[in-house]
Amino acid sequence: MGRRNKTQEHLTLLQLQNYIKRDPGSYRDEFMQQYRYYQSNLKIFQLQPSQPSKEMIELIMFISQIAHCYPEHLDTFPQELIDLIRQYQDVLDAELRLAICRALILIRNKNLLSPTSLLELFFELFRCKDKLLRKTLYNHIVADITNINLKHKNNKINKALQGFMYKVLCDGDPLATRYSLEVMTELYKKSIWNDSKTVNAIVLACFSNVAKARVIAVKFFLGTDENEQEGSDSDDSDDAKDPTTMKGLLLSHQVSKKSRKKKKTLEKALATLKKHKKKRNAKSSSFSALYLINDPQAFAEKLYKELEKANDKFEIRVMIADLISRLIGLHQLFLLNFYPFLQRYLQPHQQEVTKFLTFVARSSHDLIPPENLEPVLRTIVNNFITERNSGEVMAVGLNAVREMCAKCPNVMTEDLLQDLTEYKTSRNKSVMMAARSLIQLYRYINPSLLRKKDRGKPTELSKEVGPLAFSEVKAAGYVPGTEFLEFPQNVERQDTIDSEGNDHTSDEEGSFDSDNEDDDELSDEEEISGEIDSNTKLKANDRKLSLDSNQGKSKGGRVSVTVAKSKSSQAEEISSSRFLTQEEFDKIRTEKVLRELDMRTGGKMKRKYLETMLDNEMEKELRKPIVSQDDIEIIHKKAKHDKESRLASVKEGREGRGKFTNEKHRMNEFASTSHKEKRKGKSFMMVRQAKGVQRKIKRSFRQKQLALRDSMLKRRKSKR
Repeated sequence: MGRRNKTQEHLTLLQLQNYIKRDPGSYRDEFMQQYRYYQSNLKIFQLQPSQPSKEMIELIMFISQIAHCYPEHLDTFPQELIDLIRQYQDVLDAELRLAICRALILIRNKNLLSPTSLLELFFELFRCKDKLLRKTLYNHIVADITNINLKHKNNKINKALQGFMYKVLCDGDPLATRYSLEVMTELYKKSIWNDSKTVNAIVLACFSNVAKARVIAVKFFLGTDENEQEGSDSDDSDDAKDPTTMKGLLLSHQVSKKSRKKKKTLEKALATLKKHKKKRNAKSSSFSALYLINDPQAFAEKLYKELEKANDKFEIRVMIADLISRLIGLHQLFLLNFYPFLQRYLQPHQQEVTKFLTFVARSSHDLIPPENLEPVLRTIVNNFITERNSGEVMAVGLNAVREMCAKCPNVMTEDLLQDLTEYKTSRNKSVMMAARSLIQLYRYINPSLLRKKDRGKPTELSKEVGPLAFSEVKAAGYVPGTEFLEFPQNVERQDTIDSEGNDHTSDEEGSFDSDNEDDDELSDEEEISGEIDSNTKLKANDRKLSLDSNQGKSKGGRVSVTVAKSKSSQAEEISSSRFLTQEEFDKIRTEKVLRELDMRTGGKMKRKYLETMLDNEMEKELRKPIVSQDDIEIIHKKAKHDKESRLASVKEGREGRGKFTNEKHRMNEFASTSHKEKRKGKSFMMVRQAKGVQRKIKRSFRQKQLALRDSMLKRRKSKR
């Protein structure tokens, strides 16, 4: 092509590229000329690979743009670029190396290159100390693997890439390990590589020699449950700040005037609210990576060994302790040395003390022997719940005790519980509410530990749920909750009782009228009263006979005997006869939450009001396995404003407000003052001997009332 102006050459390449894309056959000779020019430049470049070459960059980008037009000539072009960058990756100029990678990405997007060969090269290039290159490679790897698994999961490619990435993680290079780990975590969050192989590869990264890789791996396990959306879409934060609730919508509709339009508006608002809550529940109930770990006990023990070394910063050790507590709570592990370790940090002045209290509550479960948890409980009570501490500290301590006892009820003793419940009469609202929540908890799990006056009104649920001893399991012969389901109505039994054949001698339960279909053949004297021995049938069949009184009262009604089983036998039959649907499982969960709410409110609230509180309680049920820090830091008190904030609010209220002064009602505002007004300006010592003043001093209370009334009436008239 010869030497020519660079600007002219650049424009010529762009124009030629455009023309070739439109009509490849007409410009084949021009393409071959440029391709031979590229091959000669490539041989010259290989002699000095560290030298920058803008001409080489332009030729590589030009050929990669039109590679799909001439596949028979460019079948070896991608492999040439891969070999070039693999051979000279450390000495290549940064711009040329980035241009080659972008050219390979273009070729891969045209589906002219297999994903495994290219992605393996990109994982190796993570070792290069070029931040822009690493960011470009990271974005392409995530996007390419996402597109590969867009319609269905390509297990063959996934397994090959996961195996290669596992080698990179074990390689020990800090940059490659870190970026490979970020790729794996991002693909897990996108639900592409959400299998156990990926999770257990990240488990190995928790013990990496690279500090940043360890932090990324630990944050991944901590963030998949509830805190992964901190920097995500603003829609979630808008939904969280939205004050509209189902209870508020129903209440506003109840007190306002009823109309069809308002009813339709309410239905639309409730449907929108349910839709938003479904989205929020789908995000919060995402399957946690902690459940996919192959050996959680060994993982927790290794993490505890790393924690004991104390080689990392305090913030990293706090994160590791958080992860250990989650593992113990979710999988009910046994790591008895972890509790004395946490006990050292349970001091009110300790940095991040609420986090350590949360770790204690999370790592408690009912399979831990109570004697191992009792020293930790005593430490919390002695250090936090004392009169020498502030109300906030005492409230946090009581909240921690409540969450700990909710996971392991047997750790609490009767004397200690009764001492803690004395704070229900505290003047501090936070302490009072925390103590009452502890009472409410033990009303449900073990009322016998409370004083008789604190046990509350017994409910149906509190009678069923009794205290369990250590490691005791209450096994049921049916799926728990099937007693809430309706039994099919095909078990009704209709018996037509004939008076001639009826020979019962037991006590009379009821009298039934028998009716014949032909009214002409039946006279009024042929009424038959049937007597049923209910006690004998209940003992024999463990069933109740429900008799329809309305049919019995009707003229000549047929005898209908409905046999209803007891709740337990009904639940056993439902569980053993058929499979439960998803709607029935949802109904079971709803009924359980409603019964717990009914027990908390003492049975005083109507069911329709309980249903308005149902959505918030269901969200709490989803987060039940893991205790959050907000449950420990519940403070039922507004923080006091300092002097500066109070003055600022006072000044803000004065803006645009008139002065608080008595208005002078005069016809002419420029007129002089009267003698009466002048006397008001005189000092009291000058007018104390005046008759009017003496008369005022000696007035009775009634006279003062009348004078005040007259002056107010006079002032009102003057304003008119």
